[in-house]
Amino acid sequence: MTETLDPMDQSKIDHQKLAQQLLAQAKAEGVELVGPNGLLNQLTANVLESALEAEMDEHLGYEKHHVRGRNGENSRNGRRTKTVLTEIGPVQIQVPRDTDASFDPQIVKKRQRRLTGVDEIILSLSAKGLTTGEIAAHFDDVYGASVSKETISKITDKVLTEMTEWSVRPLDSVYPVMFIDAIHVKVRDGQVANRPVYVAVGVTTAGEREILGLWAGDGGEGYGTRTGSFP
Repeated sequence: MTETLDPMDQSKIDHQKLAQQLLAQAKAEGVELVGPNGLLNQLTANVLESALEAEMDEHLGYEKHHVRGRNGENSRNGRRTKTVLTEIGPVQIQVPRDTDASFDPQIVKKRQRRLTGVDEIILSLSAKGLTTGEIAAHFDDVYGASVSKETISKITDKVLTEMTEWSVRPLDSVYPVMFIDAIHVKVRDGQVANRPVYVAVGVTTAGEREILGLWAGDGGEGYGTRTGSFP
């Protein structure tokens, strides 16, 4: 009986073999897995650079070394070095340039110094009660990367702005069903402590659930311990 492999399963097998080959080659050449010159760092740089080159191909309308680049049209004009902070630490990449400076990459945008995952790490650490100084020290100790307190504050302040916009959004006039519950989170108020946060969830007339609001409490889950009032 002949077994037919699913294309997705075949893809996974190929990825495993590729990973094994890369690890074996790195071990043979004495290349570390992590670190500034580690395997993961080099792979990340290669992937980002390949994506940027593909974006440049699309921007120009032809591939690298094509004859159209020699006919006075907008063409490649070397590359510039850029360092971006990733979830595995700082990664140095080569960003392609064009002669009329109209290339606007999207994978790693102009003036972008952090990939998305880094912002998520900062928000997660902030949510656990760490100060901006502690978060900066964490990145220095774990990733060997410098992230200023000002940058950390800008990232967390952006979330506060979005939360403010969310809190004043218009609500439906009628919610046939509403649930109220509490979750415990760490809150910094002079010191870090577990506080209950009350969550009101409404069910719309279309049957969809929607979070109506959040209220911070000061004790247990009892209704009488909440701060503020429910709608």
